[in-house]
Amino acid sequence: MIAKPLHLFPAEQSVRYRTKNTAGMMLFIQIKNGRSLMKNDKIRSVRALLYAEEYPMGKLRVRQPFPSHQVDYPDPFLLLHHANMPISEEVDLKNEGVGPHPHRGFSPVTFIFKGGVHHRDSRGNNSIIYAGGVQWMNAGMGIIHSERPPHDIHAHGSRQEIIQMWVNTPAAQKMNPPEYHPLDAENTPSTHSPDGKIHVHVVSGKLLGLSGPIPTATEVNAATLEAKAGGSIALTIPEDHEAFLYLLDGKVRIDDYGIAEKHHAILFKKDGTEVRFEAVENTRMLFMSGKPLNEPMASHGPFVMNNETELLQAMRDYQMGKMGVLIEE
Repeated sequence: MIAKPLHLFPAEQSVRYRTKNTAGMMLFIQIKNGRSLMKNDKIRSVRALLYAEEYPMGKLRVRQPFPSHQVDYPDPFLLLHHANMPISEEVDLKNEGVGPHPHRGFSPVTFIFKGGVHHRDSRGNNSIIYAGGVQWMNAGMGIIHSERPPHDIHAHGSRQEIIQMWVNTPAAQKMNPPEYHPLDAENTPSTHSPDGKIHVHVVSGKLLGLSGPIPTATEVNAATLEAKAGGSIALTIPEDHEAFLYLLDGKVRIDDYGIAEKHHAILFKKDGTEVRFEAVENTRMLFMSGKPLNEPMASHGPFVMNNETELLQAMRDYQMGKMGVLIEE
C-alpha cells in the first residue's frame, strides 16, 4: 500500500503519512527533519498524568499520586505512597517507621529503593529486606504488622526510600489466610532493554520474558526499573490490564504524548498492548499492570472490603483480637 500524506508542517519540515504493514495493521509514519518515526495501534496512549502531592501521615510525609481528585483508583490498584525519609542517628529506631496496625482484604506491598524495612507481623513473620527488594503481604482475613527501619539503617545510608502500594483482593479471596512474601534483590529476576540502558527487575507476573517469583491473588505485573538517559523500552501487557508508571526521579518521554517528570504517575488507557518510553534523564521507576476486579468496594482506614457490613465486621474482629497480636521485641 502506498503511504498518503496527512499533514505538512513547513516550519518543522515535518510530514505525517498513514499506511498499513503487511499484516494489515495501521501505521503512522512521521518524517521530521529527515528522521522517520513510526506509531502503531499497539502502543497505549496516556489517560492521565497524576502529580504526587505530599501529605503528612503521622510522623511521615508521603507523596500520593492516587487516589486523587483526578482519578479515584485504577482498579485493582487502590493507593500509592512514595516516602523518602532521612533517619537521624539521634532517634530510637524502635519507635521509628510505622508501629503495629491491622489490615484486611487487600495486599499492602512495599518496594524498597534505599535503606531497608524490618517487617514483623502477628503470624510470626520477622524479616528485614534491603534496597532492591520487596515485601508483599496479602492481608487476607486479617493481620497486624509493623514496618520499622532496620537496626543497621545507618550502615545503609541513613535513609529509607520506599513505595507502598495497596493492591485489591477479589471478594472470593478476601477471607483467605494471610500470606507474607519477602523478596530480596539477589533473588529478583532481571534483564536489560535491547539498548542496554534500562535495567528491569520483575517482581510479579510476566514481563520481557521473565516471571516474577511473588504469587499474586490475580494477574498483576510489577517491576522496578533504573534507566540511563537515552534508554528506551517497550513493555508488552494484556490489553485488559490497567497500567501505570511512577517516576521516583528523572524524566521520561512517552510515545505519542510527551515529557513526564519525577513524582508523577502516568496512567495509560486500555487501548493497546505496549507501553513505550524513553528516558530523558537517569530515572528510577515503578511499573505495574493488573486485571481489574470490577467489584464493589468499601474501605475504611486499613480495611478494604466489598460492603459496609463487611467493614463493620472487620472492625469488630480487630477489636476482639481475631487478627492476632504483635508484640515487638
